[in-house]
Amino acid sequence: MSELAVSARPAQPTLLRRLILTAGRHREVSLLVVMILLGALVAVRAPQFLSVSNLTQVTTLASIIAVAAVGQALVIITRNVDLSVESTIGLVAFVVAEILSARTLGVPAAIAFGIGLGLVLGMINGFVVAVMRVPAIVATLGTLSIYRGVDFLLAGGKQVTLTELPSGYTDAATATILGIPLFVVIAVVILAIVGIILRQTRFGRQVYAVGSNPEAATILGIRTRLVVFGAFALCGLCAGVAGVMWGIYFGTINATAATGAVLQVVAACVVGGVAIFGGSGTVVGAGLGALFLGFIQNALIIIRLSQFWLEAIYGLVILTAVAIDAVILRRLRRSIGARSRG
Repeated sequence: MSELAVSARPAQPTLLRRLILTAGRHREVSLLVVMILLGALVAVRAPQFLSVSNLTQVTTLASIIAVAAVGQALVIITRNVDLSVESTIGLVAFVVAEILSARTLGVPAAIAFGIGLGLVLGMINGFVVAVMRVPAIVATLGTLSIYRGVDFLLAGGKQVTLTELPSGYTDAATATILGIPLFVVIAVVILAIVGIILRQTRFGRQVYAVGSNPEAATILGIRTRLVVFGAFALCGLCAGVAGVMWGIYFGTINATAATGAVLQVVAACVVGGVAIFGGSGTVVGAGLGALFLGFIQNALIIIRLSQFWLEAIYGLVILTAVAIDAVILRRLRRSIGARSRG
């Protein structure tokens, strides 16, 4: 074989490049490995980190963020973002608590009302973005303030305390099914349902198509605005469920409930492999991202590091994940281009 023929062969990818590409394609597996390593390292210094009680607490709280992240993932896959998710969670949590404290509705009806309220708030976001054509980051930044303002207006400076709620209402936060926290079961069920919708239904395939290339999706006859509206509606629905869970978990609720949660929700999606550029990612990854961030938060508490580092870590994690996605995307495009030329 001639030297020219040998030199014409495509260069074999290095081990580092193969590892990076593998990590990008299987972010869920990568997160599991990192969480195992994190748990082992923290446990060396603080063995209580891996105790059943501590892991139960971490997974229960992470489940709330995971449920909200599932809806956020749908929106991000369509190349949008919902910044109002934290105020939706807070408003739903307060409204449900207020209804129960006033004994206006029974527990099942109040929960259904809260979830329905989240759906309506998501539909409002979808209408502004999809129908009125307002950029998502601008629209949801506006509704973030509006929903929070409504929350403050309804609260009137007061809070709903645990003693005002029906007896046993908050027991669900510590309830288990076959030893698994109830909140974790709820999160897994929602993850499974939305995951099936994304992978097995026409709507799910359209969500990915819109996020990958909106212009091409329109040419193919996909009603892109309706798909975006549906993604925001489902995001609001998930935020409504998360709001009910938030109220059950914390018991005492005021107008500032869930403040700052949007950073955790978006970070969970990005860390879990939901590309901020749209068109790729899974809700399973978003759920694992929420668990990963919950582990980090708990680890900081266990090893007694300042919580002021937490938001900085969230920001760093987002930047790192986006940078990794950008590198992987460029290399995949180069690989595809090289194959097409060959």
